[in-house]
Amino acid sequence: MNILFLCTGNSCRSQMAHGFGNHLKSDKYKFYSAGTKKHGLNPYAVEVMKEAGVDISHHESNTTDELPQETMDIVFTVCSDAHENCPFFPGGKVIHVGFDDPPRLTVKETDEEKKREVYRRVRDEIRAFVENIEEYVGVEND
Repeated sequence: MNILFLCTGNSCRSQMAHGFGNHLKSDKYKFYSAGTKKHGLNPYAVEVMKEAGVDISHHESNTTDELPQETMDIVFTVCSDAHENCPFFPGGKVIHVGFDDPPRLTVKETDEEKKREVYRRVRDEIRAFVENIEEYVGVEND
């Protein structure tokens, strides 16, 4: 089963979900991430994922046009903008699971540790979602 995590810029939330998917469930699913636009990989996302034992530093920020020509069975939109502007995926089921946007929430924050706390909170929410992804895709957990 191919699963896509879609966000606006493919820089943070979709990358975290992709990283956790590969780390926790790669034996069951093939994961992808993309954005409706390309914003580049967020360094705070890379940092807090590394703290959780998941290296996403090799990931690239991609748009949906750059995805492999495989059918996406499930498309999780992880932000409202991506949900509202989700491209059509033939045969794919689109499910919206929104998460707060750390870059937007921390844009005016000058305290680096407070910034990281926001990224860590969202990271942990995304991890819990991926750990229980079978509840969304309708597949029994082994």
